[in-house]
Amino acid sequence: MNPVHKKFSRRARVATGGAVLAVVALAGFGAVSANASAPAATPATATSANAAARATTTSTHLTIDAATKAAQAALDAAEKENQRVTVAVVDRNGNTLVTLRGDGAGPQSYESAERKAFTAVSWNAPTSQLAERLEQAPNLKDIPGTLFLAGGVPVTAGNAPIAGIGVAGAPSGTLDEKFAQAGANSVAR
Repeated sequence: MNPVHKKFSRRARVATGGAVLAVVALAGFGAVSANASAPAATPATATSANAAARATTTSTHLTIDAATKAAQAALDAAEKENQRVTVAVVDRNGNTLVTLRGDGAGPQSYESAERKAFTAVSWNAPTSQLAERLEQAPNLKDIPGTLFLAGGVPVTAGNAPIAGIGVAGAPSGTLDEKFAQAGANSVAR
């Protein structure tokens, strides 16, 4: 026998069960009564509201064609120097638009390229400059999704960041950043 059943007498169990049934029955009756006496509800009609001009902003975004062109230009620059890299292009919000993994690029290069691109667009600065800032603010490296290694550059329009290009896989961050800059330059043409 279940130890819980031993604690209550049969009379107590029957009384408790009856009380539970009564509460359930009354709740159901109350809900039916309330619905029967309520006036017929008219369906709510959804409307839209036009936002005032001062409540909105327009932002510039890199097109998928431009992002693809930039990624391919960075990959081509790396291949000319026999480097096996991955290139990532992210939008202003850090969402990946394009990632190209070159032949023979290491598995770690994929995530590194995306994180470098995200870091560059987030701070609107090349990641080599941001890596230098770690000396004054070492906690920057703790921000999720960032990677403070050379190899990421922002793409701007009117001095505002609209995308980031990250390259990873070359033997140095200086080379990674050189290839990322080649990608950014292709968009400027």
